Order: sequence, then structure tokens, then C-alpha cells
Amino acid sequence: MNKYIHLSEKNTSVMIKHSTEERVKGEIADYFFDSTDGILYSYSKKTKRTVHLIQENIKLVQSIVGEKPVPLLIYLCNSPVPDKAARTYSTQNLSKVYSAMAMVSKPGLSQYIMNILFRFSRPPIPMRSFVDDQKARAWLQSLTHE
Repeated sequence: MNKYIHLSEKNTSVMIKHSTEERVKGEIADYFFDSTDGILYSYSKKTKRTVHLIQENIKLVQSIVGEKPVPLLIYLCNSPVPDKAARTYSTQNLSKVYSAMAMVSKPGLSQYIMNILFRFSRPPIPMRSFVDDQKARAWLQSLTHE
């Protein structure tokens, strides 16, 4: 079975999709850990993030990758804005799970999310926005080879 399925999307040049069967299912996202490049791929869902769901998501991610933070390539989708408690909890715990984050989305969405989460402080890990997942993957790989 081919590990990657390439799809052309309207606002992204290429999207690496791991087959649905290969993904670990979660409440707020589905995940695929590629042990060859050490990147965790996240396919975001439209679920509203709460402190409880984020706590459960951290446990899920750690069950997939272990305790050591890993680079994350996340495909964002439109989802409800989390409340302040969820945003605070998320920013406080990002570095416990992820070493860097590349967000792939249509133009503007990831910048909007970064403004919500990090309006008053810098992100605790390297973060960048992309519309092209190949560039996002290359950026994450460049960080691991520094």
C-alpha cells in the first residue's frame, strides 16, 4: 500500500495525505507518525478545543510518539475559536509535545490562529505558516538537521 496519497486542493499546491486506515483517530485531529522523517502529521477536525479535549489529545499524541517532543505538520481546518482557558492551556503545553509546528492551510487561516494564541507572547516553539505542505515538511526537516 502506498503510504502517501497526493491530492490537489484549491488553496494548496500539493497535500500529503496518509490513508485513513493508517491514521490514529482523535477527537480534535487524526494523526500519522512517519518514523522515517520523525514528523507527526495532524489532520485537524472542526471540533471546538476545550481544556479537557486538549488534555486527552496530549495523551493521545504521547501514546503515538512517546514522551519526547516531535515536529508537527498540521493541516488546519476552520474550527470554532477555543475559550481563553483552552488557549492558555494549549500554549503552556505545546513544547511538552511538539518541538516545532508547521501549519498548512488556505491563506490567512494559520495567521489568524497564531494571532489568537500568541497575541501577547511569542510562541514557545518554532512555528511557521504554509500553503504548500512540501515546503512545510522541508522547513521541519531543516530544523532537525541544524
